[in-house]
Amino acid sequence: MRVSSTALLLLISGAAPKATTCFVPLSPSLVTSKRYTTCLSAGGEGGDAEWEKALDESSGPLPGQFDREMNQKMQGIFKNSKANTDREAKVSANSRLISWLEEEGEVYLSELSSWGEAPHPLGISTETRDEITNESSGRGLLARRDINEGAELAKIPMRMCITKKSARKTFGSDALDGGINEFLAIACQLIHEKYVRKEKSFYAPYIGVLPEVEEVNPTFTWKDEDLSYLNGSPVVAATKSLQMKLRREYDDLLGGEKGLIAKFPKRFPAKIYTYENWVWAFTMLFSRAIRLRNLRMGEALAMVPYADLINHSPFSQAFVDAQESGDYLFKTGEEEAILYADRNYRRMEQVYISYGPKSNADLLLLYGFAAERNPYNSVDVTVSIAPRTESFVKDIADSSIEVDPLADEKVAFIEASGRDRTVDFPCYADRYPIEMLEYLRLMQMTEEDTCGKPLANFDYTRTISAANEAAVLKSVVEAVTRQLKNYPQTEEQDAAIIRDKGLFRLLNYNQRMAIRHRRNEKRLLKRTIAALQNQIQTRGLDEPDLARAGGSTLGTVLPADAEKYGTKQRTALEERLEKMGLPVDIR
Repeated sequence: MRVSSTALLLLISGAAPKATTCFVPLSPSLVTSKRYTTCLSAGGEGGDAEWEKALDESSGPLPGQFDREMNQKMQGIFKNSKANTDREAKVSANSRLISWLEEEGEVYLSELSSWGEAPHPLGISTETRDEITNESSGRGLLARRDINEGAELAKIPMRMCITKKSARKTFGSDALDGGINEFLAIACQLIHEKYVRKEKSFYAPYIGVLPEVEEVNPTFTWKDEDLSYLNGSPVVAATKSLQMKLRREYDDLLGGEKGLIAKFPKRFPAKIYTYENWVWAFTMLFSRAIRLRNLRMGEALAMVPYADLINHSPFSQAFVDAQESGDYLFKTGEEEAILYADRNYRRMEQVYISYGPKSNADLLLLYGFAAERNPYNSVDVTVSIAPRTESFVKDIADSSIEVDPLADEKVAFIEASGRDRTVDFPCYADRYPIEMLEYLRLMQMTEEDTCGKPLANFDYTRTISAANEAAVLKSVVEAVTRQLKNYPQTEEQDAAIIRDKGLFRLLNYNQRMAIRHRRNEKRLLKRTIAALQNQIQTRGLDEPDLARAGGSTLGTVLPADAEKYGTKQRTALEERLEKMGLPVDIR
């Protein structure tokens, strides 16, 4: 028996009930509009009006109302016949996915309540839009009704998911051994289900809602012309590196005499397992696969049907994870992917999860979009200081450059720490990593700082000396300024292109994304320079003849820092002891 999500309110009271007029929803087949009828309500301190209000608030939207409103919204977006045809095809695909999950996975996705099951709170939208840029963000999940924080949004059994385990079952352990990388195994199964099994695949309804490459558009699939719009950005190097890696993985696993295509031609037909299809599979993996961390056998990568329709927000705290199926008392022994709401949602509002604290460079590279307001956005800045060894100075033949007496020791220290001489560090709008400062404090050490003591004796997590810190911050300013000069266009030129809406719309999606992204990178770098210059001034590091460490391995407290943090300088050991609850002064 199924009843409407609209609740029937039964009021029991010792007082005789009296008739009042209120709204009562009828059966879906009988409802064409709200209808007045007479119902019983108990008299009480709140009066009849309060009971009527309570009854009205207990009523949810009528069955099918969400779908009707969604259709009206979609008709406003898809105005031409081709777009409407595409929308109808997506709606049909959505329906097949829902039916498959309900029939094969026993997943309750109905808008109606049933015995022991509340109405499912979400509905699939065939098209969503970025709230700021108005760019398409594909399918998404919307709230059918108001949702409270902590509410259960979806439960998907693991048997409905595509994992390394399901891939090995599909192809056999002789083809895919236990040590195969999860991404590679799942990529093989995605190709198999889409291009080999096709409509006969158990996963066909799920494969049917997966987008094509051009609907996702991560930068590793871009044409060179589109990628050129990102010239100067670190995304270009990351994109080319990923492209080479994907090609190498394809050749190593599938190509050549020892590849799966040659060894198992019936299971891996060459005409199906092409590099083009390999790119499609990894586009799906990078943009949709979910890392489930609480499985009994440890964490695993999975393609989770339905849950992977939810779009990303950098402000969301929700994520998909795993749990054992069943209630508090009885567990079935099976496992399922589950999602809870991280906040309240209004009806018809899009529901979001977090893909993780990713920068826009990460999002553009793997997911094909960038978040206009992203608190995790950063730009990788290359920091490279060549140790002035005797051989280095001799090779460059520049008499103005002197040999650094600590150069060889610095090189040995860096190599022992597992660092390279050239390192990329992420710079954020309001901060930069302590690892970058540690690296630069070491590289800026002088004999005046060490006074003959080994470099390993110093704690680079704290200020070494005023002169050392000034050199460090100024070198960061130089590195960020150098990064800004890599871009062919200025931030002002990018902003002018974006403001010219007619011209901007003539560009394709990738090019628009690229221009927005490079403008935001330049903004972030400029803010970093301004913050560093302000820090140099406020900490008194722009004065001449700044003091050196003079052999003190405890470092120093700068005047501005003393006012803020106090004058006492503590060792790293003291700080670790305090974190353990043992505030011990060892001096």
